[in-house]
Amino acid sequence: MTFRAKHLLGIEHLGPDEITTLLDLADQYVDLNRRDVKHTDTLAGLTQINMFFENSTRTQASFEIAGKRLGADVMNMAMQASSVKKGETLIDTALTLNAMHPDLLVVRHPHSGAVDLLAQKVNCAVLNAGDGRHEHPTQALLDALTIRRAKGRLHRLSVAICGDIAHSRVARSNIMLLGKMENRIRLIGPPTLMPSGIAEFGVEVFEDMREGLRDVDVVMMLRLQKERMDGGFIPSEREYYHRYGLDPEKLSHAKPDAIVMHPGPMNRGVEIDGVLADDINRSVIQEQVEMGVAVRMAAMELLVRTRRAQPREVMV
Repeated sequence: MTFRAKHLLGIEHLGPDEITTLLDLADQYVDLNRRDVKHTDTLAGLTQINMFFENSTRTQASFEIAGKRLGADVMNMAMQASSVKKGETLIDTALTLNAMHPDLLVVRHPHSGAVDLLAQKVNCAVLNAGDGRHEHPTQALLDALTIRRAKGRLHRLSVAICGDIAHSRVARSNIMLLGKMENRIRLIGPPTLMPSGIAEFGVEVFEDMREGLRDVDVVMMLRLQKERMDGGFIPSEREYYHRYGLDPEKLSHAKPDAIVMHPGPMNRGVEIDGVLADDINRSVIQEQVEMGVAVRMAAMELLVRTRRAQPREVMV
């Protein structure tokens, strides 16, 4: 096994060999999840706590199902009614949880770096379920698994990531992961939704959708992150769809066998044509959801294995 990480805080510190190890194990869990009996005792006797400071039904449900299928005791904390809302600091919350001796902590937080800070204060493995505009590592990993299964490989492909790049932690994690696996990455979107200095990440930047999609293998659409916008980034949703929404005509500029992806939730008729999103010949959006459970199962198993192989640290 090639996996050295004690936490899964982002893609940045994972090597290509670790990514491959995780995806290989996730492949095995895909098979398990398609059986009638989906339960294992890999994490039996261990405790998983899900702390979501931001609402995310899909991601939280995926982590909860993953933990339960591995046999863990799973607890979801209602952070909207937690002591944090009463003035307690994140560090105090971390220390309180640490005293309960959890084994896995899954955290989603609106501020970049909050999950990393929390990981420094607990003895257990921490998984980043999305922090601010920073990273969303398991989303990038499930996207990678989806691409690998659809294309038969995860290297030397041409991948277009389209839409709200500036506010997307999904885009950031995918850029890093796909770059580590020697893929050609194209970013497509209006200048107002493109972060400054993004070309330094070794990507190609396009403002024209048709030009950017020419001959790509993978088309990854992104959700407009309206909750993170504090100004007029687009003239209107109608105009945005006209220029940057994926429809059959724009997709025709990609390779004939190009796959269509979206991390969800989708805004149909804004980011993507509804019929195209449901096209079983091109869209792998539902496969992404399925791969999410398998990837999170693999990530939790590998983190537990790594920590069991290392001396236990005592936080003070």
